[in-house]
Amino acid sequence: MTFTKKMMTATAALALTAGAAFADAHAMKNPMVGGAEMSTEMNIVENAVNSADHTTLVAAVQAAGLAETLSGEGPFTVFAPTNEAFDRLEPGAVEMLLKPENKEELTKVLTCHVVAGEVTSEALLAMIAADGGSHEFTTLGGCVITASIEEDMMKLLDENNNAAFVEIADVKQSNGVIHQTGGVFLPKQ
Repeated sequence: MTFTKKMMTATAALALTAGAAFADAHAMKNPMVGGAEMSTEMNIVENAVNSADHTTLVAAVQAAGLAETLSGEGPFTVFAPTNEAFDRLEPGAVEMLLKPENKEELTKVLTCHVVAGEVTSEALLAMIAADGGSHEFTTLGGCVITASIEEDMMKLLDENNNAAFVEIADVKQSNGVIHQTGGVFLPKQ
């Protein structure tokens, strides 16, 4: 076995081991998010409005006119940035995006966080392992996100090299799944 093949095998084994621990930690019960219970009977928007950690995201979804879509049948996978993640953007960026004249740009940013279908952490970890340590996927907004494992955490990287870690995975919804992230993904600039 060549060194490269050994490294790929070791990377895949590490990703599966980390992934199993990561998935097991979140598979038991739907986690609390932002101080609120997340109901599997409620949709993505209904649950998000109950989270104190996602008020900026909810305001942005409403301003972009995406609340109806994300309340729809789905399924959707949403990588949901926290308020703190939005706060790390350049000063004034959120306020600028929320202006009615910037609705198209806001919609693009938000759809960079949504994937069609229900992608659990277990499924994404299997894709990472199968692809040799990282996996690219395209969001509904056309953004390419690269997922990998770093220090036993799932790391997501946008096309601008903005990194975010999944802080809470597999929050089940009636129309998909949410993974809380500590960063905001931006369209390629």
